[in-house]
Amino acid sequence: MNLSYDEIRRIYRLEKSTARLVDVDPDFYNSLNEFVLAEREKYLKSLKEFSLEEARDFANLKKMVEEIFLFRQKKILSLALVSSRNGSDMMDEHLGRQEQKLFGDVLELLNEHKSLLGTLFGEKSAASSSAKESAGLNTLSLKILKEVPAFIGTDMKEYGPFSSGETVKLPNKVAKLFLDRKMAELLDH
Repeated sequence: MNLSYDEIRRIYRLEKSTARLVDVDPDFYNSLNEFVLAEREKYLKSLKEFSLEEARDFANLKKMVEEIFLFRQKKILSLALVSSRNGSDMMDEHLGRQEQKLFGDVLELLNEHKSLLGTLFGEKSAASSSAKESAGLNTLSLKILKEVPAFIGTDMKEYGPFSSGETVKLPNKVAKLFLDRKMAELLDH
């Protein structure tokens, strides 16, 4: 996809005026990066030649790209929130590759957060796995400092094996044992 000022202006106007994501090529951000790099070179050259018009053009480009980015971010966050509430994975086909990853990561976080509500009322999410079952109010996030073989916790569930440097969520009682024995350190969240 070859981008131009006209194409970026078109995307900007559409992003600003519609609630839906504008259809962009999956490689949109890669193409945008190439375009901005080329325009930056022209801009730096214009500074040496004291060309105010090209300097102004680059400033306008920067502002448009920043606003396109913010418009799209807001739309992706809204889409992920609706998907999480509906329990669906309705990823929009108009996302660039980097945005697809953002959408997936945000949706995963929202779903994990949504499971907290079920934990509060003693419900288990249908989508919860054994690793996510321990993710609730009574868990701590730890960074493992030493290799730990698999073991059975006080709740009769199997944990591990864990590698040094690994980040894990464990029930408070199990996490306290790791902390007391200096086998892990608490992560701030």
